[in-house]
Amino acid sequence: MPQLRFTTLVEAPLTVAFDVARSLGRPWGAPLEELVSLRPVRDVYSVRAGRGWRWLTHSRRFSATGAGTLVDEQVDWATSVPGPLGRLLDLLLRRRVLRAMQAHLDAYAAAAARRALDVVQVVGAALVDGDRVLVARRSGGPYDRCWEFPGGKVEPGEDDLSALVREIGEELGARIAPQAFLGEVVLDGVVAGGAPGTSTLRVWWARVVDGGQLTAHEHAELRWVTADELESLDWIPADRPLLPAVRDLLARL
Repeated sequence: MPQLRFTTLVEAPLTVAFDVARSLGRPWGAPLEELVSLRPVRDVYSVRAGRGWRWLTHSRRFSATGAGTLVDEQVDWATSVPGPLGRLLDLLLRRRVLRAMQAHLDAYAAAAARRALDVVQVVGAALVDGDRVLVARRSGGPYDRCWEFPGGKVEPGEDDLSALVREIGEELGARIAPQAFLGEVVLDGVVAGGAPGTSTLRVWWARVVDGGQLTAHEHAELRWVTADELESLDWIPADRPLLPAVRDLLARL
């Protein structure tokens, strides 16, 4: 069974990449039937007989990274002609797949870049000290008194890490050094502060530098907790899906 794989890094949040994937025209010249759609992780489409193919399946898997969304795409197909003629047909179809996928990937990256301008991005920091992580309790607004990882919105023209350093400086009065990307959560219709629209929360783990003193300028309380204490807190819905990644991080350090 012929197969081709493609890997592309799209400089856009996970939700943007997936939404663009659903809206882009398919490159195979025939209607595609959606077989699987697990938003925003994976989608699979299939085309039936025609133009030398007995069938063709185009699948994509999306992974959030610190630099954007990693898109792994795979095209599988079977030709409709057996024997030597079928092998020649397979070679011709392979070339067509390569041309179609290159055009698809170019359009995909451009569309994701445009779509990203309409999405509110929120960044957060899991500040680590030894085997503990800092958590902050909200004061007022939606989810009052619930716990979260500190952070805030990315301003227009600002990259994620610059926004993270700025937000932590404003909220906690300390400088931080981001270390590695922890994960992303898609927030449909719930943006920090309650504004309507689509947003994503992207979280890095980080350390406080220069022995900075943490002060709760915008939160009701700050607390250092261990991995075993995380689940007992009343978390805002956006941050709870990140707890397994934080527990794994504390176990590794």
